[in-house]
Amino acid sequence: MHFCNDSRRALLVLLLSALIPYHSDAAFTFDKSVNQRFTARTLSTTSLAANKPINNNILILDHLNINHEKGRHDLLKAFYFDFLKCAVDPRKEENLATGRKTLWANIGSNQFHLPEGKPEAQVFAGEITLAYNDIQPLLARVPEAERKLQGSKFQVTHAKNDNFLLVTDPWGTKFRIESNPGAVDTRGSQDGAPSEGLSMTDLAVHVSSDANFAGIARFYEVVFGAEVQVHKCKSVKVQVGPFQTLTFKGCTAGDHDVVIAHDDLVEGEEGISNFGPHVSMYIADLRSSYEKADALGATYVNPRFKRRAYTMDEAIDQCMFRCINIVDPDDPAAGPILRLEHEVRSVVKRDGSKYKSCPFYFIPEVCAKY
Repeated sequence: MHFCNDSRRALLVLLLSALIPYHSDAAFTFDKSVNQRFTARTLSTTSLAANKPINNNILILDHLNINHEKGRHDLLKAFYFDFLKCAVDPRKEENLATGRKTLWANIGSNQFHLPEGKPEAQVFAGEITLAYNDIQPLLARVPEAERKLQGSKFQVTHAKNDNFLLVTDPWGTKFRIESNPGAVDTRGSQDGAPSEGLSMTDLAVHVSSDANFAGIARFYEVVFGAEVQVHKCKSVKVQVGPFQTLTFKGCTAGDHDVVIAHDDLVEGEEGISNFGPHVSMYIADLRSSYEKADALGATYVNPRFKRRAYTMDEAIDQCMFRCINIVDPDDPAAGPILRLEHEVRSVVKRDGSKYKSCPFYFIPEVCAKY
């Protein structure tokens, strides 16, 4: 008997539900406005599902898209799949065999999208935090990784008794790997085999130390209906769903080998393409966020990708739109505070069904219907 991916996921949930006792004080219960159909049961009372209730339009930060060095799938495999033990997404598995094009590396409900560079790799100006049950298996794999990645920028730092590792990937991007057994997003998973890692719990984006942090916070509050915190005017923490944060952290140019930038704009016949990194997230109400972004002049179409939304109707049909300029809603005429491309996705298609790439087992009840 053959089951599609969604059917297999639903069957898995039903089996788990039969095995896991009901809790009357269910740890997976949120504010009514973000209540999920999968709220009554949880895999662990210490899981991320136990986070405090929030009222948030952003449901999950799905993936980070960052270019790897063209022709070096060997380094990509050695780092993401052999060392981090991310799972190879079956939708791109054939590219691992051929050593060409894009790979997707899964970690729990999250992903890395890893297209080829031009030909160089991108170094993300920030830090990526990943959660694991235990960091000891990663420590045990360090010697083998050092052998495979010899001559690259790969490095691991670990102080005795620390429950985290500081890791540099082969091209210079920084990771923080934490022992955090509770960091399981029980709402869903990516396709394919399970990963050793549990989730991407934070994506820290470095920005100029004199940036308008209050304006960044207002952008996410107004456009995406996100819960945000500003810390001493030097950082902003955006709750991207109940399980993750997107952090904007002030840094000086001296902290980086190059000027802090997250875009790589190239003008062509079809418009201005961005070849810089981008983040992808699912939101509950695509229409509302599109309207607010459009009113600020913040919507963007990247000719680099086939799916393009020039209007609200096209955004609903495509289940997505993009923005790249983060502007202060109180002063949009001042221009972008920074540029970071966002692929903003809807869980729900126009016909009411779930978008095929969404990692959730079920459509959250809060999601708008079109």
